[in-house]
Amino acid sequence: MYKILISGYYGFNNIGDESILRAVIDNLRGKLDQIEITVLSQNPEFTSQKYGVNSVNRKSVKDILRAMKSCDLLISGGGSLLQDVTSKKSILYYLMMMWLAQLFGKKFFIYSQGIGPILSKLNRHLTAATLKKASGIVVRDEASKELLIEIGIPSDRIIVTADPVLRVKKADLTIGQEILKKEGFVKDETRMMVGWAIREKKIKSNFVDEICISIQRLVSEYQAQIVLIPFHFSEDMAVIEEIESRLGNDVCCIKHKYLTEEMLSIIGNMDILVGVRLHALIHAAIMDVPMIAISYDPKINSFMHSMDMKAMCSMYDFQNEFFIEEFEKTILSADRIREKVKSRIELLIKKLDTNENLIKELMKK
Repeated sequence: MYKILISGYYGFNNIGDESILRAVIDNLRGKLDQIEITVLSQNPEFTSQKYGVNSVNRKSVKDILRAMKSCDLLISGGGSLLQDVTSKKSILYYLMMMWLAQLFGKKFFIYSQGIGPILSKLNRHLTAATLKKASGIVVRDEASKELLIEIGIPSDRIIVTADPVLRVKKADLTIGQEILKKEGFVKDETRMMVGWAIREKKIKSNFVDEICISIQRLVSEYQAQIVLIPFHFSEDMAVIEEIESRLGNDVCCIKHKYLTEEMLSIIGNMDILVGVRLHALIHAAIMDVPMIAISYDPKINSFMHSMDMKAMCSMYDFQNEFFIEEFEKTILSADRIREKVKSRIELLIKKLDTNENLIKELMKK
């Protein structure tokens, strides 16, 4: 039995990271024989029950050391783990897991991860020194590869694939329809549904003001029905509730926690998805829903580039006038967008097999 330990941002009710974990586990099990998976999680009981894996507390030194000592391979999971913009300390945590793997003589593998931004000179140095010892480095986009080359990782050691969530299967739309009913949404078949997955920590900001104006215009000018969707529940609910307090019955808010299949189905019921959250955009791509991307991080731009599209703008220069123009363009070209995204996803999914193929080689050794 080959024992794999997975490190990532799991057990925090972040739909994007939970979707990554679902994809990684399913693909490891689907392509590798005789493996046992353990996940480091903020909520081990939930993770173990939800995914059918062993799970230990990511903050328990004792549990981490025991899991590391008994594993054969550490996988540093997908997502944006090695960056120091949203947190100055988290990058050190994920590097520390790799240092421990080295200390115990274990191999470690970077699994379709997004790297950066890394602003601190010390963090850049530590990342380069650590990843030079990795048994495999697979990143999800060209920007991540460019950053690793910049900090000193040889180009031929880095393989570019895609975000692992792209391999998650489509969800049954009736699941989302039932959830929307429970959340108080009454579907009007004559009106289009527009989903918004917003990331904004400052609820009193120009960005929120412009979003509210944009939503009001969608309702009044296009008779659209609006659904606000939290992707990182603990972070996103504040801005969702602020928008609801301003717009009242013009919006429907998803106010309960849901996981990958349920969120895919919710988004699949939308006619258009406006996303600031990366994995909301990826969910829309999987479910054939035309998307409008608003960027807050290079990873949004990288994903849209992989879809042969562009983000409309950044959240810092979002204006309702430009949004309405983009919305009209998206409506008119919806079918073309669906076909383009579908063909791009098919190409990217083939690349993702690289992760398991490389891990197979490590298992043989």
